Amino acid sequence: VQLVESGGGSVQAGGSLRLSCAASGISTRCMAWFRQAPGKEREFASRIDPDLSASYTDTVTGRFTISKDFAKNTLYLQMNSLKPEDTAMYYCAARLCSRGPTFPYWGQGTQVTVS
Repeated sequence: VQLVESGGGSVQAGGSLRLSCAASGISTRCMAWFRQAPGKEREFASRIDPDLSASYTDTVTGRFTISKDFAKNTLYLQMNSLKPEDTAMYYCAARLCSRGPTFPYWGQGTQVTVS
């Protein structure tokens, strides 16, 4: 299984970025984005559940949108109205929906910096 994130970068507050996560070796609905800010623990940002519903942490609700192109096996995170507190390394994660809530597969991360 390989997850490769891209799309990070530096942006001014109020701007937008679109993160991508290309998956190989796994085909699953159950994918998520996590993030880790400097000096903080990794936290959940957004996920797609088995019924294809989307969940978000409160701090990004209304600003971020998660989606997946199943034909391309690629997960996306559209991030709008970015704030400095969104600065973090963003990680893509995947699991088999039938194997429980833990995400065993992770990408290497892509850095998002908001100034």
